[in-house]
Formats: sequence, structure tokens, C-alpha cells
Amino acid sequence: MESIKIIIRKIKDGSIKEMWDEFKWMMSYAKNYKKEIIFYIFLGMFSTVMTLISSIASKELIDVVTGHKISKAPLMAVIMISMSLFSLFFGSIMSRITIKINIRIQNDIQADIFDKIIGVNWLDLSKYPSGDILNRFGSDVSTVANSAIGWVPDIIVSIFNFIATLCVVMYYDPTMMVLTLINAPIMLISSKLMMSKMRKYNMKVKEMNSEVMDFQTETFSNMDSIKSFDLTDLFSRRLRDFQDKYKEVNLEYNLFSIKTNIILSLIGMVIQNLFFVWAVYRLWTGNITYGEMTLFMTQSGRMSSAFSSLVSIIPSTVNSTISAKRLMELISLPREDRAEDDCEGLKDSVSHGFSVKLKDVDFSYVKEKQVIKSSSFEANRNEIVALVGPSGQGKTTLIRMFLGLLSPNSGEAVLCDKNGEEVTLNASTRKYFSYVPQGNTIFSGTIAQNLRMVKEDATDEEIIEALEIACAYEFVKELPDGINTKVGARGRGFSEGQAQRISIARAILRDAPILLLDEATSALDIFTEKKVLNNIIKQKPNKTCIVTTHRPSVLNLCQRVYKVEKTKLSQLSETEFEEFASNF
Repeated sequence: MESIKIIIRKIKDGSIKEMWDEFKWMMSYAKNYKKEIIFYIFLGMFSTVMTLISSIASKELIDVVTGHKISKAPLMAVIMISMSLFSLFFGSIMSRITIKINIRIQNDIQADIFDKIIGVNWLDLSKYPSGDILNRFGSDVSTVANSAIGWVPDIIVSIFNFIATLCVVMYYDPTMMVLTLINAPIMLISSKLMMSKMRKYNMKVKEMNSEVMDFQTETFSNMDSIKSFDLTDLFSRRLRDFQDKYKEVNLEYNLFSIKTNIILSLIGMVIQNLFFVWAVYRLWTGNITYGEMTLFMTQSGRMSSAFSSLVSIIPSTVNSTISAKRLMELISLPREDRAEDDCEGLKDSVSHGFSVKLKDVDFSYVKEKQVIKSSSFEANRNEIVALVGPSGQGKTTLIRMFLGLLSPNSGEAVLCDKNGEEVTLNASTRKYFSYVPQGNTIFSGTIAQNLRMVKEDATDEEIIEALEIACAYEFVKELPDGINTKVGARGRGFSEGQAQRISIARAILRDAPILLLDEATSALDIFTEKKVLNNIIKQKPNKTCIVTTHRPSVLNLCQRVYKVEKTKLSQLSETEFEEFASNF
């Protein structure tokens, strides 16, 4: 009755349908690997048959030892030795083949889900902590991959194993078969009772793992700040707090598992003892031989194991559907707008440059707080246009809008070519921008590899030219390996100014019509800063350069300056500009 109540409750709250949808999504990956699934089914069935043959041979051998059927001794010995050798070599070969298939399948599914996640709208994806995304992409993808390919073979092989073993037992003693079948409904009912709680505990454990991973990711990526503010003790305490929560959740789950295992084990022990008592009685009455008794005990264990495998598919399916749900949550987020057809007409205008325009734009991350309101902006080719204003007023938001990461709630954000044709800024127009963000954006690898990320076929000469324009080659050429010098993650081994110049060189090498510099020269001295900006304008004609800055030295090079303050974007007049610069 309790089991029926659980099922009815799940139907009412929709969780059964939810699990079914998650399961169907997970199984959709299995369609691409039909041959591998058939191979696993064959492998499992073949292994079952070999085990049964070995068990029967063992039974015959015991009968030989106890004085029955002496004539079969040589044959049984040959079968036992052959089966042992065959199992040794067959198992090794199959292990190698299986691991190759598993790795390929997991990589394929992981790559597919990665492509889907990375194509999600930036604003929606940014709501998830990076540690949580990493945990889903690692642990949950692995769970889904294993279940998608292993679920069908597992259930078919377990059923085959159960039926084949049942047939062997029935051949020797039908009563023993009845005792075996008693185990089935008891195990099934027990597993149904466990399913609801197991899903809840699995979800809690996965969520806790995500929190811990997010804390670790954030900590190690901000180690310099933690040390600079002498926060090592604080973060050590935070780690221990997370560890306590992690321990509490896992111990709670472990206690639940122990309780259920004890119950299932006690049930199994009762059934196993019934087998033993019956087998002893049959042996005592002379109805079976010692070999047959051993066979019964072995096969009763195998049948319990086979049925347990069938039953265990339920909790493993619950676990995998939770992983599927967490992944579906990410990949079902809105996709980036890629209006490729709208951008076709822009290709011929790349060499002539573009204008970037905002027309009466409104934007807010949340409805209650307006970031940009009724604002307009324009930057044309051969211009350096500045965005200035207090921190947190919306300069970086505007940069994201230029890059198509954000779309205005109202108004227009467009790219305009030489003929006045306009295209709405989106993910596809991003290829016409080179971007140098705030902070250190250098990746591990060589300097050349960092630059070739934006132009894979770039020659060494092109890389050196970009470094020269960014005033970076003067220190790069002094390095032992020049442009092939290795760089640590986040530019480790270089000063902030050097890392910044390498980032600028990378943007220059991309050679896009529009260059966005978000506080990108803040770590440079005034002389180097002016030289870099002048080099870009002189050596890379028809560029549109948009900079966010707090430095008056940059403003003096700009054709126009826009101020962002109190949700409003406004162009400064010459008088306002002079007053603004003098107040820096």
C-alpha cells in the first residue's frame, strides 16, 4: 500500500512524468550507438552462458570427487581448465575493447553537450556559478553517458541472466525455482519504497558537490586577492564550513544507504537460508548429489544477484535522471541569437570599416533596476570614442551590448556599413569586433599560441607585427624563446602591463574592423598608452576604436567622449569635456 501511495503521489506532483522526460532525453543519445549496445548485450549474454557452463562443470567435478560418474572426470577437468584460460584471455581482450568504446562514447556525448552549453545565451548562463557548471559538465555528463549506453544492455543481460539461471535450477529441481522466485516481489517492493528518498538524497549530494567546486574554483582563481588582503584564515574557515556541510549531507545519505542495505541483506539472508535448508534436506533424502547441492547454492546466489541487478537499475536510473535534469536545465536555456543571413551583406564592407550605433536604448538586468535608459551612442571608422563615468554605472554593460552578449530591452543596437545598411548587433556580428577586457585574459601556453587563438593561420611575422603595434615586442624579443616563450595561466610570469600588451596584440592580430578596449591600457604608463593607440590608428586604417577609461591621457586622443552616469549615456561638449578631464 505504501508503494502504491508513493507512485500516486509522484503522478500527482508530476515527478513521474518529469523522470520519464529526463529518461527519454538521456536515451536519445543511445540511438547513435546501436552497434555498441548490441555488442554489450552479446558480451553480457556470452559471459552468462560461459559462467553457467563453468558452474555445471563444477557440479560434475564435485560428483566425480564424491564417487559419482567417474568416467566424466577427464572431460570435466579439460572443460574447467579451458574455461579458466578462455575467461582469462577473453576478459582481457574485452576489457580493452570496452574501455575504448566507453571513452569514445563519453567523449562524443561530452562534446555534444559542451557545444550546446557554450552556445547558450550569455546572460542566462551567467546566472549559474562556474563551479556548478563544471560539476554538471564533469560528473553529470559522465553519469548520463554511462547510463545512455549501459542501461539497455544492463536490463537485457540481467533478465537473460535471471531466466537462464532459473532454467538451470528448474531442470534439476522445480521446487528450488519456486523458492528463488519468492525473492523477486520482495526485492521489487523494497526498491520502490527506496526510490523517492533516493532521488531526494542524490539531488542534495549533487548540489552540495557543485557548491564545494564553485568555492574551490573561485578561491584558486582569486588567490592573489586572498593573499593581498590576508584572507587565508577566512577562506580556510569557509572551506571547513563547506566540508562540514558536505560531511552532513553525505553521512545522511550514507545512513539511508546503510539502513536500506541492511533490510535488503536481511531479506536476502532469509531467502538464502531457505535455499540452504531445502538443499540439505534434499541431499539428506538422497534426491540430489553433493554436486547438485553446490550447483543449487551457487545458482540461487546468482539468481538473487541477477534480480538485484535488475532492481538496482531503478536507483541507478533515478540517479542518472537527476544528472539528466541538471544538464537539461543548462542546454534548455535560450540560445544566442545568430542572424547569419542578416550579416551576409556586411562582408564586402569589412575593409571600409563600420559604425556602431545605439538608438534610444533601455536595458536592465532585473526589472527593478534600470542600468541604461533612453540613451544613444555613435562611433565611426577612424575614430577613437571614449566611454567614461563612475564604476558600476554601465560601461561594461554597453561593451557587452556591442558584442551581442546583451540585447537592449527597447531601442536599437546596430552595426552600420559604408552604405548606411544596418544590422542588429548579435552573436554573428561579434566576428567584426576585437576585444580587450578588463583584467588578465592570458591563457596558459606560448605567447604565439595565445595570439593564434584569434587567427590560427597567422605567421610568425604577423604575430611579431601585432606585438610591435602593441609595444609588446620590445620585451618579448628579449625572452629566451621569443614568441614561443611559455606563459602560465592568467599570464603568470609577466607583469600586469606586459600581459595587457599581449592581450592588445591579440586583438590587433584579429584585425577586426572594431576594437573594444575596456580599461585595456590601465596598467600602461602614459607614454606607452599613447604610443599603442596612435600605432593602431596609423597602422590599422579604418578602425573604429571604443575605449572605456578613467585616464585623461586617453581622452585627449578621442574624437568624442560619452559619459555614463545615473542610467544616462550622454555626449560631452567641448566645455564639459575640459571640465571632466580637469577633475580626474
